[in-house]
Amino acid sequence: MSEQQHVEKPGPSEVRSPLVQHELKRAGVWFALAIAIGLVVLLAQPLMLVMGALVLATMMDGGARLLGRVLPIGRGWRLAIVLLGAVAFLAYTVYLTGSSLTAQAQAMRTIVEAQVGRIGGWMQQMGVTTTPDDLKSLASQAMSSMGRVTAAVGTAVGAITSGVMMLVLAIFIAVEPKLYERGVAWMLPMEKRAHFYAIADKMGWTLRRLMFGRIIGMAVEGVGTWLLLWAGGVPMAGLLGILTGLFAFLPNIGSILSGALIILVGFSGGTNTGLYAFGVYMAVQIVDGYLIVPMVAKRATDLAPALVLAAQILFGALFGIMGLFLADPIVAMIKVYLEERSRALAGEGAGSQRRGDDVQ
Repeated sequence: MSEQQHVEKPGPSEVRSPLVQHELKRAGVWFALAIAIGLVVLLAQPLMLVMGALVLATMMDGGARLLGRVLPIGRGWRLAIVLLGAVAFLAYTVYLTGSSLTAQAQAMRTIVEAQVGRIGGWMQQMGVTTTPDDLKSLASQAMSSMGRVTAAVGTAVGAITSGVMMLVLAIFIAVEPKLYERGVAWMLPMEKRAHFYAIADKMGWTLRRLMFGRIIGMAVEGVGTWLLLWAGGVPMAGLLGILTGLFAFLPNIGSILSGALIILVGFSGGTNTGLYAFGVYMAVQIVDGYLIVPMVAKRATDLAPALVLAAQILFGALFGIMGLFLADPIVAMIKVYLEERSRALAGEGAGSQRRGDDVQ
């Protein structure tokens, strides 16, 4: 009886096995995802600084593009004009109002603490067991639990260093953005680069529109609040206008913070002054929410308010103040990527369907 020839096949313990190769690929994907999450946690500060630099570069690029419509000069000169204009404005504002704003800031702190104490006393009279010290400790805990990045940029030296780093990086990116865009595309396969360029262009357009709307909203809210409060005799109108303009960069949360300050300071001057300050706050928010945002920013992003607020809470808890400020641009970029990706997949599906119909 002749022996039958037996062909050995690789078992599941050998790497040549298709089953093992498939499982190794799946495990590699999850392992790479875990490493990516760990790197995001460890590199939270530099990642937020890079994102901040991208946002600043977008604002510089948008300013240079706007100047290009009226000034037929080179891009480098237009970018220099934008930077010099921003520096001149900041220096002029600090020179004119620096000493008075410092005194007003010290007085505002005293007024806010006194008003918080009055609110706590009123709550105790109403039967609420919360004390003024509880309210102060709650505010301090909220500020101290803003994440890892806050500790890195919380000091004056850290804040200045981080700001300078972001500014320098933003200038390098804004000078020649296509250079860095091509550098990222070079790391992608050839067939993916056209799609990447389309997504990058759409992200740039969206961020420019979003930041332009944000700057317009900051100017309208800050100047409008200052003039109306000054006309009504509300104390520290200049400082409240500047704070309102700065807080306007943060949708939802910023308006709540600025409104609380305006109302607290307003009622320190009497009931009529407080009611007038509340009316000013409502009028400014209505103008920004129903005119500025729909005309400029919402057309570009159309982000749901609940989504933006949830992102601010999440990024603020994970990455601190920087995450809170950058939550809106990051969500807008993610939204653009998902939309462009789904559009590309839909186009590929339609193309496959047409090819199948042609074969039939």
